[in-house]
Amino acid sequence: MLINRRVITVFNREIKDKLLSKSFIIMTLLVPVFLFGILAFQTFVMTFEGKEKVNIHVISSNDKITSEISNIFNDPKFTEDRYTFKALTIPKDSVAKYLEANKSNILEEKITGIIFLPDSVMSNKEIKYYSKNPNNLKLFDKVRSKINNVILSEYFKDKNLSKAQLEFALKNVNFNPYRITKEQDIRKEGYGNTVVAFLFSFLLYFSLIMIGTQMMRSVIEEKTNRIVEVLLSSVSSLDLLTGKILGTAVTGLIQMAIWLIPVFVVISTSIFVLPEDFILSISIGTLLAFLLNYFIGLVTFLGLFAAVGSIFDNDQDAQQGIWPLMMLIMIPFFIAMGIVSNPENSIARITSFVPFGSIIVMPTRAASADVPVFQIIIANIINLITMGAVFVLAAKIYKTGLLFTGKKPKWSEVAKWLKS
Repeated sequence: MLINRRVITVFNREIKDKLLSKSFIIMTLLVPVFLFGILAFQTFVMTFEGKEKVNIHVISSNDKITSEISNIFNDPKFTEDRYTFKALTIPKDSVAKYLEANKSNILEEKITGIIFLPDSVMSNKEIKYYSKNPNNLKLFDKVRSKINNVILSEYFKDKNLSKAQLEFALKNVNFNPYRITKEQDIRKEGYGNTVVAFLFSFLLYFSLIMIGTQMMRSVIEEKTNRIVEVLLSSVSSLDLLTGKILGTAVTGLIQMAIWLIPVFVVISTSIFVLPEDFILSISIGTLLAFLLNYFIGLVTFLGLFAAVGSIFDNDQDAQQGIWPLMMLIMIPFFIAMGIVSNPENSIARITSFVPFGSIIVMPTRAASADVPVFQIIIANIINLITMGAVFVLAAKIYKTGLLFTGKKPKWSEVAKWLKS
């Protein structure tokens, strides 16, 4: 991209038009509020249980299991005010009759559900749950460990274990993760980096689509309103495209930097008191690398969106060309979301060096694992080469497409523009 006086003029126009606009200011301020609001709302929804009564019947053909469950489930600390558990011993051949007799009570929600522990539970731990709402994950999480403990207690009752040994056998293992790096000592790992990895991938996905779409619509508007003809009388199409992309990319970079200020404050100061398990081991260098990666990726996709905008005369027709671009953003985003739990698997390693995919996957991987610096440099080099190739192709399409009006071009015609 050749920088000259005309490019700088277009660049200044784009900066003033976008950076000082009300929409930019509003979006810059609202997105962090939106992100924290979504997290808060999601947490509320996940933890909200309401005030409605939950009446559960637990049936088994084993008297000892029924008695143990009755003792545990009717503990006031466990049931609270909302939950009522009724444990019953039912002969195996009478279970079907019991379910049929209580079918109307379940449908009328007088009984929330019936938990059935068959005799086979002692060998396979398979439990049946009958309810109008059989996917009550909150209930399953509440009772799963308690029922498991009752089953294990019955299983080990003849193994001559002391009470302490039995309690140890019932206790689940707990993983305390520690990160090992070349540069630093071994340190305990929390879920802070996982949250930041999700944040990186979401911000990249959201920003690339939002700003790219704005670029496409801006080009379409200038084309349909004939503004571009006036602009091309003063500057070349290459200068116009370069100035628009750089101006929009710098605006997006400033916006992204503002969105990352909370993360910067958390890692550089001790103002906020974070939960004990929220250990954040992200360096300022990682944030700077993320911003560089974002700028390169934004310039790349702005070129593609500008090219699509120059081909069509309206948003409706432009949807044909925008979907391939959306896939180039969405597929890496879904990959990035999937690799957070294991950022060093083969898919993560490969896609972090694939053109377009690297833009989203590598920052997510770098936030989740200790990625060598040379790999980040290689990924950025690949992204720079991709950006250069995209700009050359976009410039050819943009040059011809701006003045192509009156009908929707065929893709074969667009291919000819690339050869010109």
